[in-house]
Order: sequence, then C-alpha cells, then structure tokens
Amino acid sequence: MSTIAPKSTPTYYDEVVRKGYTRRDFAKFCAMMGAYLGLSQSGLAQVTDALKTKPRLPVIWLHFQECTCCSESFIRSSHPMVADILLDQISLDYTETLMAASGFQAEEAMKNTMEKYKGEYILCVEGSVPTAADGVYCMIGGKTSMQILEEAAAGAKAIIAWGSCACNGCVQAAAPNPTSATPIHKLVSGKPIIKVPGCPPIGEVMAGVIVHVVAFGRIPELDGLGRPKAFYSKRVHDTCYRRPFYDAGLFVETFDDENARKGYCLYKVGCKGPSTYNACGVTKWNNGTSFPIQSGHGCFGCSEANYWDNGRIYSRASAFPGFGIEATADKVGKVALGVTAVALAAHAVATNVRKQNLIHNLEKEGQQSEKDLDNENI
Repeated sequence: MSTIAPKSTPTYYDEVVRKGYTRRDFAKFCAMMGAYLGLSQSGLAQVTDALKTKPRLPVIWLHFQECTCCSESFIRSSHPMVADILLDQISLDYTETLMAASGFQAEEAMKNTMEKYKGEYILCVEGSVPTAADGVYCMIGGKTSMQILEEAAAGAKAIIAWGSCACNGCVQAAAPNPTSATPIHKLVSGKPIIKVPGCPPIGEVMAGVIVHVVAFGRIPELDGLGRPKAFYSKRVHDTCYRRPFYDAGLFVETFDDENARKGYCLYKVGCKGPSTYNACGVTKWNNGTSFPIQSGHGCFGCSEANYWDNGRIYSRASAFPGFGIEATADKVGKVALGVTAVALAAHAVATNVRKQNLIHNLEKEGQQSEKDLDNENI
C-alpha cells in the first residue's frame, strides 16, 4: 500500500523540524506511538524510519451525524505532535470542522484529492449516515451523506470509522431511530474498514491507528468486529485497578456510601466494564491522568454496539461475565467468599494429610530402625 506523492512533498520529520520540534520531541513521540501499538524495538525503528522518510498521507475526513467529539478528542491528545503534525500534516485535504476553506473551495479540495490520489488516500468518517427519507436529515452542499460517502469511498485505499456513531450508529441509532442512522460498514463494501469505537475514542488510539497505516503501509490487525486488537483486545474490567474488589465481592451500593469512599467496585451502580472492550484503563484520558472509573464513575460501555439501548445507565447488567448467565453482583460476593472458604478448607485438609503422611512415614522409619537394632543384637 505505497503512498503516491510528489517528491517535493515533505516528510513527517521535515514538518517536525519546520514546526520547531527537536529530535528528542520526535523520538519521544515515536516511542509513545510504539508503546501504544505494543511494538517491539524493531517495530519502533520502523515507525521512526517511516515518519522520517515517507511523504505525508492524503486524508479526507468526513462529518455526518455526530457531535464532533472524535475530532475534539484527537486534537486534544496528550502529545502536541499528534494534532500539530499528524492532523495538520497528513495532508488533511478536506474536513468540514478544521479546514480554512469553505463552500466551492472546500468541495474542490476534496475533488482534487480524490482525483490526484485515487486509490491512495485514506477516508476518515465521523458520524452515522441517515438513510430514512432519502437521506434528507444530513445534507452538505446539496448532497446527502450517502451520496458523499459513496463518492469518497470509491477511490479510498482504506476507511477509518471514527467513534461509535460511525462504527455502530451510537445515540442517533437508539430506538426508535427516526432517521435510520446507519454505521459505515453497513453501507460500504469492498474496502478495508477500521472501526475505532468510543464516544469519543481516545486521541492517542486514533493517532496510533494512523501511525500504523503510515509506518507499515497496511491496516492494523483487527478483531472479529473490525477493531484494532492493539486497543480493543481487552475489557476495561481486565485492566481496572478496582478489579481486586470485584473478585472479593466488594461493591459500591450508592455513590455516596462508605464503599464508594473506599474505592470499591462500581458494578452495582451501573459500571459496564465487564462487557466493554477498550483501552481506557491503560491509556487513560487527559495526558494519561484518569478515566471514568478512576474518577468515581462507572464505565458507560460507549465503545460497544447498542450501549444506549442496553438498559438504564446506572443499573447493573443482568448478566455477569464469568459467573454464568444468571449471576449478579450479589451472587458473586457469595461465590467469592465461598471459593475462599473452600480454598481455606482444602488447604487445611491438604496440610493435615501431609502431616499425617509425614507422621506415618516417621513411624514406619522408627519401626524399621527398631527392627534393625533387634537384628544387630541377635
């Protein structure tokens, strides 16, 4: 998946220097991206070399039914180079939110990119597409979202669906879904699609996806739902620092109780961490400062499909993963205590058995010694 661009097009590193960043800043940025992607030392070297030598990547970024939170998350990444270099210098030829041009000039910019880099540009889509009433609920420049998507997707090398709106419809698709809000993968076929769900996704996760495409010339490894495994292979629950309280059956009952002050598990007050796949607990937000659970609020499960229709936000889920379909937090506490009791009992039994065997062996040895002495005396 080579990127075709004029030789005069500056590389990412050229832009880093032009923007006033140092080699150290550049190296730290590459290391950060490599860490988020889970790359080895050789992989990190490949990222660094790619950003040094490859020309910037042509990108068209479309906005449909959404609140722009994905763009906001991206430009507020903890590392300034994410927005200043990746966003500004990936040749972001068209985006309604950030581009300076408007009207005819904006449309011409997108058209020129589609023609000049046909088959080479990346199409980023933020928001769902309304298909009801012939798409009149979201129109830009006299065209429906569906028309714009079809035109832009035709010549794209790959498509990145930013956020839950583009990945699964999000709030707009909540029942009764009056606009028939539809995610991108259900409307486009024949093109690689990378889903980066979340409401919004973490800025560093978004940057990591772009860096992977730039560095390796291909889309990252995806899970069965089309999400990058580097960021969506584990549940929030699996990396949560409150997990020991969950395992011990210690839960917050209300947000103002003593258990909340002690930092117990938030499952009973609606945390969806046990069924949500995302990197929030590892990458975190706001320069790695915190994430919802750390700030005392349960996970909404915003990166999972239909989270808006999966019951009340502050009500616990009916199923408890790992403990059977009917298991709840109440039962988990009992199970955890029961398991502990059984383990203690088993340990005690095993210890007693070992002691009895030891005593029995010592007795046998003593009896044998007595026989040996008797034989010697004879």
